[in-house]
Amino acid sequence: MPTLRDIADYIGAEASGARLDDLVEATGSIVTHDSRRAMPGGVFVAITGAQTDGNFFVGEATKRGAKAVVSEKPRPADHPGVWMRVADARAALAKVAALVHGHPSRRLKLAGVTGTNGKTTVAHLVEAIIRAAGRKPAMMGTIAYRIGDQNVDAAFTTPESSEVQDFLRRALESGVTHAVMEVSSHALELHRADELAFEVAAFTNLTQDHLDLHGTMDAYFAAKRKLFDGSIGKKPEHAVINLDDPRGAELKALCNGTALTFALDARADIRIVEKNGARKFGLDGLRFNVHTPTGDLEINSPLVGRPFASNILCAAGIGLALGFDPETVARGVNSSRGAAGRFERITNGEDDITVVVDYAHTPDALANVMRIVRDAQGHDQFGNPKGRLITLMGCGGDRDRSKRPLMGEEAASRSDWVIATSDNPRGEDPIRILNDIRVGLDRVALHHAGRRYEMIVDRREAIFRAIVNAKPGDVVLVVGKGHETYQILASGKIDFDDREVAREALAERRTFKSQI
Repeated sequence: MPTLRDIADYIGAEASGARLDDLVEATGSIVTHDSRRAMPGGVFVAITGAQTDGNFFVGEATKRGAKAVVSEKPRPADHPGVWMRVADARAALAKVAALVHGHPSRRLKLAGVTGTNGKTTVAHLVEAIIRAAGRKPAMMGTIAYRIGDQNVDAAFTTPESSEVQDFLRRALESGVTHAVMEVSSHALELHRADELAFEVAAFTNLTQDHLDLHGTMDAYFAAKRKLFDGSIGKKPEHAVINLDDPRGAELKALCNGTALTFALDARADIRIVEKNGARKFGLDGLRFNVHTPTGDLEINSPLVGRPFASNILCAAGIGLALGFDPETVARGVNSSRGAAGRFERITNGEDDITVVVDYAHTPDALANVMRIVRDAQGHDQFGNPKGRLITLMGCGGDRDRSKRPLMGEEAASRSDWVIATSDNPRGEDPIRILNDIRVGLDRVALHHAGRRYEMIVDRREAIFRAIVNAKPGDVVLVVGKGHETYQILASGKIDFDDREVAREALAERRTFKSQI
């Protein structure tokens, strides 16, 4: 249990105040940047953010019992408690939290997964591998934070460093030996993953996203690279890297021979091998054999499509790097149904169409999921797809505008009918978002007269229109929100689940058919 003096020394702070020998006990939000969560005897870190300045809330945190404040600003003359001045409050938050919570990541095996697409599926697969080994896992990611079988809804892919350290401490205390977490570029850029001791760091891919924060693809990659190069703390013991991505070779070079590589197409340590003709990528799942440096795996997974095959290879690499044997890795992978809202099929045997809900919200992810559909549909004797692809898509408000026309172009180039609709418009005008998407839709429509698109602001109306008007054999692909159970409008957050709305639309379709 550190004292305030220990904390000041650890973060290199200029400290003042009369109670520097007071102890700080690890519990809940004892270290926080949110004044509303400040606790008696705790430490409040005043972060200057994009929207507000935490220094405005020092008084509130002190009233709630915080005995120390960490800030980049000089101590106010009237501050009654301990004041620690630092150069970078965000970096200090990570260090304070790690020290107070006892550096839990050093006492368990932690895997971190970064990349634009696939992080969530990989994390779920790794969690299943840990369970298959008879261990109690912890997982932190986009959909949920979970310790064993206890679920907590996720607010961010990677929360603030103080919450990460508290989560890992609680996981350790509950008997967890292995944990996996998604590590976003935001987290790496904003010091949320600082002070974490990663046993394994994994890279899935890099495609356009988050340029509103990073500005360029090079800057975006530089943020991802921090998980591997030691700039956020100690270098990971092992790395698992996708060589199908052009950036993979650069990351491999950083790892000084400690990397396990995987690929579907490139030559890599972990790769699919032809064995008895067992390689199937259909709508009913994935069947293939995998070569690894420690033994071959036989994969028989309910997941669908090439991107999920790549995710399986990544998860297998992480499992092996964590020390599990090939048989355990295969058993874990084959038992997992993946993550909610990732190519989740909504229809059943009663339906004459297929409805799929997916989280794809980048141009590359959208292209990948549409390729999965087209490959699974198959073709007739003339090379035409068996059935149409109807894609319902949108883009988030107050986020990267540059990807909107790219999303529209991808959707239109691979679909027979596109319905552009609202995603999470937030504070932005939904019509403006749709007009940005329309630029890409028009690029394709200009050269392909048969391609059809519509723009419908109301997402519920759009889902009903696509499903009720689909023809037998069509696939309706609803993308962008996946597992989310809400929609963020200018007026606030409302309940909205693509999967539930799709089921309601399918019920109406069945009723309509029965009346014909």
